[in-house]
Amino acid sequence: MIIALAGRRIDEPDAKTPSFPLAAVPIVRERVRKFLEQQRASVLVSSAACGADLVALEEAGALGLRRRVVLPFAPKRFRKTSVIDRPGDWGPIYDCVLAEVEGRDDLLVLDCSGEEQCYAAVNSAILDDAVALAKAAGEHAMAAIVWDARARGREDLTRAFMHEARSRNLPLSQIATTVAE
Repeated sequence: MIIALAGRRIDEPDAKTPSFPLAAVPIVRERVRKFLEQQRASVLVSSAACGADLVALEEAGALGLRRRVVLPFAPKRFRKTSVIDRPGDWGPIYDCVLAEVEGRDDLLVLDCSGEEQCYAAVNSAILDDAVALAKAAGEHAMAAIVWDARARGREDLTRAFMHEARSRNLPLSQIATTVAE
């Protein structure tokens, strides 16, 4: 199974409504690992932001899965805007994952110039890549979202990923970022 994954970043320190608190990382890590094992995943395609992406990429690496990373723009800029800008020590994890996937030619950089449109383009590229890899390998593709199951309005990129996956008729699984699930 080829997994296309997107999800929540770690909450900002002053988040009024938590969607992925740093304290939930261990339980989310366990849920993601279990999901990957249950799906018999062979490849994980995602971006590499702090939170859901990096947790999933780490777990996929620990399981020996191939990992494909899609970034909207240069890795250094992405690291600054989507990795180290939130609580937690995400920078070294990002650096390690990127070095590994880049060394295997599994890093795709879209080279966008804007921000919000670029992140939406990443969603499409993740799904495109997963479907293409599945077709080439004679496997199936599915989508997974790691989130709190609460839409944040029209600009919610995790929700947009979910809707795009559904519009492509991909099976979809949801992994909770809340401790109580």
